[in-house]
Amino acid sequence: MQAYLWIAIGSALGGMARFWLSGVSARLFGEALPWGTLLVNVTGSLIIGFFATFSGPGGRLDVDPAVRLFVMVGLCGGYTTFSAFSLQTLTLIQEGQWGLAGIYIAASVVVCVLAVWVGHLLATQLSAL
Repeated sequence: MQAYLWIAIGSALGGMARFWLSGVSARLFGEALPWGTLLVNVTGSLIIGFFATFSGPGGRLDVDPAVRLFVMVGLCGGYTTFSAFSLQTLTLIQEGQWGLAGIYIAASVVVCVLAVWVGHLLATQLSAL
């Protein structure tokens, strides 16, 4: 039960950080391209890649499993789920599963864009009732 609390706290902090950084990016760079989302996805991927390796087996930092959950699932997950996608893709590549990594990348992008489109269509239809 304590793990869920640490994940919840990390998620809240990550979500607030995402909201803040997206707002700062929009003010600095404009909103023609979602720079804030891109910056969040890149920095979240950097953070989870660094922390997973630095605190994982053979890494220099020995942390409690609850700390890994707080940072990787909570903080990074609340900040951006793209970080988990990136880490999972890297793991597939490191395991030599290039084909699966390519399928995972393509399926994630295509299926998620299709899903958001279907959600949009459903909401548009329901709103018209």
